Amino acid sequence: MNTFNNLGLSKPLTNVLESLGFNKPTPVQEKAIPILLNDTPIDFIGLAQTGTGKTAAFGLPLIDIIERDNTSVQALVLAPTRELVQQTAKQLAQFARVVKGVNVEVVFGGAAITPQINSLKKPTQIVIATPG
Repeated sequence: MNTFNNLGLSKPLTNVLESLGFNKPTPVQEKAIPILLNDTPIDFIGLAQTGTGKTAAFGLPLIDIIERDNTSVQALVLAPTRELVQQTAKQLAQFARVVKGVNVEVVFGGAAITPQINSLKKPTQIVIATPG
């Protein structure tokens, strides 16, 4: 049986996954996580049905490879809807809560721009956004 520990994730992330009740990676996570933890940056497209763990498949390695001392934006995740942006950001923030120095912010249309700009003035490594 494959576990998150076997995929190469850091101990803080495997601990937070365990605390959230995630014990066994899904097929998309088993395939994606080792590839995305590789030292060579790549673009990645993961296709799988809703509810199969795609956010964790790309988000967990992303959190692990972020340079915590670098306070600039290092990753941009695009989603097609405001609801998916909020859902993705919430899940990534939940995973990243044990990793000091990683900040996730959202940017989307249809909401006041000033609070979003102010949020981005904080040290932010991951931005989840949608056009609009």
